Amino acid sequence: MEMDMRRTIEPIPSAQNHLSGLVPCDTSLEWLQRAHAEQLALCDHLEEIADSLPGNVDLQKCLYAAKALGPLIKGVHTYEETILFPWLESTSNIQPALRETLNRLKFEHCEDACFAEELTDTLLRLGSGQSVNVEATGYMLRGFFEALRRHIAFEREHILSNLKAGNQ
Repeated sequence: MEMDMRRTIEPIPSAQNHLSGLVPCDTSLEWLQRAHAEQLALCDHLEEIADSLPGNVDLQKCLYAAKALGPLIKGVHTYEETILFPWLESTSNIQPALRETLNRLKFEHCEDACFAEELTDTLLRLGSGQSVNVEATGYMLRGFFEALRRHIAFEREHILSNLKAGNQ
């Protein structure tokens, strides 16, 4: 059963609108938890777009996703790399494995940012009604949202859970 995406469109809120109310700081993880929720919501929208390919694509949903993708990814990466990771590295009892993990996460951020840029361009073309390779677009969408979901799951399980346990 196919769903007509044009009838179920829900604009993706701009990450800047939702996350700007929370000032990133190293004393509260509320900002990061909310950012994770925003990223997962975006992943759901990207999955809906992928599922709608090739013939039932909601052009407006593609444009909303393209508009939200870059600022959201950049904002979260900036917070993690300028506030959270340095704070974790400054703790006196940092384990070498954690330092290696943070370096790996930073590298993943670079990959995610490049992939998000390419995906944004493709979503803009798709949302504008321009021709795109549908198979490649579906692959790009699924590759991006699955990798982002794994990244968030890892951060929640290994970074945030340790921070919460340390604060109790």
